[in-house]
Amino acid sequence: MMVRFITDVPGFRAAGVHAGLKPHGAPDVALVVSERPCVAAATFTQNVVKAAPVLYDQALLAQNRTAIWAVVINSKNANAVTGPQGLRDAERMAQITAEALALPHGAGVFVMSTGVIGVPLPMEKVERGIRLAAQSLSPEGGPDAARAMMTTDTRPKHSGLAVELAGTRVSVAGMAKGAGMIHPNMATMLAVIATDVAVLPPVLDAALHYAVERSFNCISVDGDTSTNDTCLVLANGLAGNTPLQEAEGEAFAAFRDALTAVCQDLARQIAFDGEGATKRVTITVYNAGSFEAARQVGRTIATSPLVKTALFGRDANWGRVLAAAGRSGVAFDPQRTNLWFGDLQVLRHGLPVPFDEARALEILSERDIFIALDLGKGPGQATVWTCDFSYEYVTINAEYRT
Repeated sequence: MMVRFITDVPGFRAAGVHAGLKPHGAPDVALVVSERPCVAAATFTQNVVKAAPVLYDQALLAQNRTAIWAVVINSKNANAVTGPQGLRDAERMAQITAEALALPHGAGVFVMSTGVIGVPLPMEKVERGIRLAAQSLSPEGGPDAARAMMTTDTRPKHSGLAVELAGTRVSVAGMAKGAGMIHPNMATMLAVIATDVAVLPPVLDAALHYAVERSFNCISVDGDTSTNDTCLVLANGLAGNTPLQEAEGEAFAAFRDALTAVCQDLARQIAFDGEGATKRVTITVYNAGSFEAARQVGRTIATSPLVKTALFGRDANWGRVLAAAGRSGVAFDPQRTNLWFGDLQVLRHGLPVPFDEARALEILSERDIFIALDLGKGPGQATVWTCDFSYEYVTINAEYRT
């Protein structure tokens, strides 16, 4: 069976329902549930201003790593900067979910929220939505759950695949949301990933850290790290594989790479669904000396308003790319740099290369734009995904609360 939606992973059900948070009947409360307790790993925002559900989840994970059964998500309201009441509301969301599902004592429930900051949760609507979602759970409910977690997203985001671990088929699938306030630092806006692999908590941590560093930490829409960023992985062990007990070996590498591939696919979907975006931009930095240095340069280019507006305007203004790299904090010799837009080289060994402006316009008129920068330092490569800045981006964010 093809693995695409989160409910394609054995043992998981989901639902997405309308609780009245969004207008016009759109789904706004999501619920993902495992039929048995899961090992969990998560990464969270590095923003000092953390939403109530992030604080709740961090405390939960510190106490419970092996008995997480479900995650409940509401959109339209971030439950951030809401004081003690916000923490009580996040805890209440978990309690109502556990009650509605009749989970055993001590069962853990993750909570995620996304939307406007600084507004108390309308708990009557949220509670009604949770109970309705619990009644609506289905093995085919993954698409509905993904739609319920959307805010300014133009489309739901899914990814999944299966991989063989020493002869045992293991599934990994996830869903994510994000289109604005995207500049992750240890996570993305919201992502939930399910797997049926049997794995110990420290090993799942190691796999998730590797995957996030090469996926969600390699995207940017606008340079703003959210207050609510959370990436959660739930592993219910139903695959029956020999449990992964060490972060090494072929089986671990196969699972880690599958998790990374799913995370990268979701990350690209987020970056390419940026608010008002007209271009899907892939930036690869080569020969930067290390992966971390290459990613730092790539992220600096990806967050440059001057680069992003030039791409929207289809202007091969390569100087903006090089200038952004130069302020990234990574040392390199400008005289050894090479730069390409698509297959068109515009800089060779630090000097401009005369190029055909008509060909440049043709390349930058494409939906997908590829930028490659060679720093000439030695091994070290990273790819970063982003989008352009359009008039519509300003309109969306100028009118976000109205």
